[in-house]
Amino acid sequence: MAQVSTILLAHGAWANASAWAKVLPLLQEAGASAIAVSLPLISLEADVAALTRAISLADGPVLLVGHSYGGAVITQGGNDAKVAGLVYINGFGPDAGESAGTLGAGGPPTSLPENLQPDAHGFLKLTRRGVEVSFAQDLTPAEQALIFATQGPVSGPFALGGEIETPAWKTKPSWYLRGTDDHAIHPELQTMMAKRMDATTVDVASSHVPMLSHPRVVADLILKAAG
Repeated sequence: MAQVSTILLAHGAWANASAWAKVLPLLQEAGASAIAVSLPLISLEADVAALTRAISLADGPVLLVGHSYGGAVITQGGNDAKVAGLVYINGFGPDAGESAGTLGAGGPPTSLPENLQPDAHGFLKLTRRGVEVSFAQDLTPAEQALIFATQGPVSGPFALGGEIETPAWKTKPSWYLRGTDDHAIHPELQTMMAKRMDATTVDVASSHVPMLSHPRVVADLILKAAG
């Protein structure tokens, strides 16, 4: 893979672009051009469109990085000709016809579903307990409180339920950071996804948010993938 010019980072559900606040400085210190993309989390189509707009403005080649549900977004958006590779951080990598939601429901159970609060429109929010035990159990109480207060609710039917048409990982080189203490996406499910995409895989003893608990490990993998 040619050395990339721009790294675009896509956050997951119950998050926003600030999820990459600890990783961005490390990438920039290494001389990389890195941009965190804000996703609306209202549908997979809308989130892929937001990523595609960022790709169109970026100097290529582009490396896409997706955390959690953001992995599904880069799986579809990564088919853009400017994209040279994909990096999944505890991320969903659906195949054609799959969604983040169906993958999660079909994998080994985790504590996440019981700690989600739906509203009348199908948007899901993490409870405070969900942040503490299912999402970010290795962060400080202050960091957990910030995640809870700033989370982006996600559409269950249209974002998590959005099906992939063409998975970019079938034609683009991929890397995968697997969180072995993840209580949101089971590590065994992560193993399956990384294996079928033939991804270069690195393990870290982390919760669902290694970009916050182990930012150096995350940044090192991204820089390796960037060439």
